Amino acid sequence: MDMKTLPIIDPHQHFWDLSMNKHPWLCHETIPFRYGDYGSIRKNFLPDDYKAVSANHNVVKTVHQEAEWDTADPVAETAWIHQLHDETGYPHAAIGQAWFMRDDIDKVLAGHASYPLIRSVRQKPAAAPSAKDFVPGAPGSLADPKFRNGFTLLQKHGLHYDIQTPWWHLGEAADLARDFPDTLIILNHTGLPSDRSAEGLAGWREGMETFAAQPNTAVKISGIGLPGIPWTAENNADVVLETIRIFGWERCMFASNFPVDSLAGSFDEIYGGFKQIVADLPEEQIRALFHDNALRIYRPV
Repeated sequence: MDMKTLPIIDPHQHFWDLSMNKHPWLCHETIPFRYGDYGSIRKNFLPDDYKAVSANHNVVKTVHQEAEWDTADPVAETAWIHQLHDETGYPHAAIGQAWFMRDDIDKVLAGHASYPLIRSVRQKPAAAPSAKDFVPGAPGSLADPKFRNGFTLLQKHGLHYDIQTPWWHLGEAADLARDFPDTLIILNHTGLPSDRSAEGLAGWREGMETFAAQPNTAVKISGIGLPGIPWTAENNADVVLETIRIFGWERCMFASNFPVDSLAGSFDEIYGGFKQIVADLPEEQIRALFHDNALRIYRPV
């Protein structure tokens, strides 16, 4: 098939206008970050910027992922994204910010759900810094009763859950999926396989298999760059193909995570790498990975 014209729905990208001063981590704070220094992305990234970096690929629609907007008013980001869509046509669906521990979480979810582009919400639950530091049921984690109480409201508002957590928390994520079978849980950034040692990959694989065993789960293959190591198909093929094997091609989506993943590689290197890695798969599977699965899950307009 012609990879140049292959239609792509990018199910995980970000926009921000830093003149609004609504993204603390980009405007006036510095946080520890898995790619190291992120100074190069501390600048506006808007639809024209996205179209410029993706020009060599047939991106037909995108899904905006919340971008750590000021937590005091998470629904304001959704309002701004809809204004951006009205002005530019981008994005075509959106994922809002929601912290399930909040006392007003029902109001926040209702606010997001009142906007027509919203399909899901994301919270990054509290996570241990490494597998050896994992404590079951830690405060703020996926097993925290208050977190779960907030999570129960997703079905009421007709929302999916986008989860970003390292692989050593995927056992608790699987428990959550099992206990709430009517809510789709979409794993962001491939379970964060940053430790590419044999031991690290074995742990990642086990966590991914545990999570994928629940039928109401899916995964976005993105965020697999490593600091100081070029993003190449050779460096990432094993992680990509293992993820597809574990979840099945029907539950995987390729995503850019731009502009954040520009810290690891160019848009051409990342999407070109994805295309190279799966070039020998059947056409139906390739189309699903790049387009059809995202169309079904996020229903972009």
